[in-house]
Amino acid sequence: MIVKQILSSKAVDGVLTLQSDAQVKDAAAIMSDRRIGTIVISDDDGATPTGILSERDIVREIGRQGPECLARTVGDLMTRDPVTCTPADSSDTVLSRMTEGRFRHLPVMEDGRMVGLISIGDVVKARLAELSMEKDALEGMIMGH
Repeated sequence: MIVKQILSSKAVDGVLTLQSDAQVKDAAAIMSDRRIGTIVISDDDGATPTGILSERDIVREIGRQGPECLARTVGDLMTRDPVTCTPADSSDTVLSRMTEGRFRHLPVMEDGRMVGLISIGDVVKARLAELSMEKDALEGMIMGH
């Protein structure tokens, strides 16, 4: 399976972005309200990701400096220059990239623009569906169907 297929199976279209001058407390409130683990930071209306701010980034900074960090900007806490993928990348390639980099979200880039965001959960779900179809096909061949 490729990233393009994973994106097409997602219930939500588009990517939630914030500008780098937004406050961390606002990003945390959005993540909580929407039950998401990350927000892509983009200063050009979502065309290119400047960074990614995750729950982990916020918790790590609260641990370091306390709740005062919530008044800082997301640009101060975000992971800069995020690793990306393309719609043509395979699920195995993306899963490997996420595992090796120890992150859970990848912006999807096409022709220099961000066209989506996939999570490790999206990739695992797609991979499990793919394995289930392969299993069913093999069982059908064994049974002579």
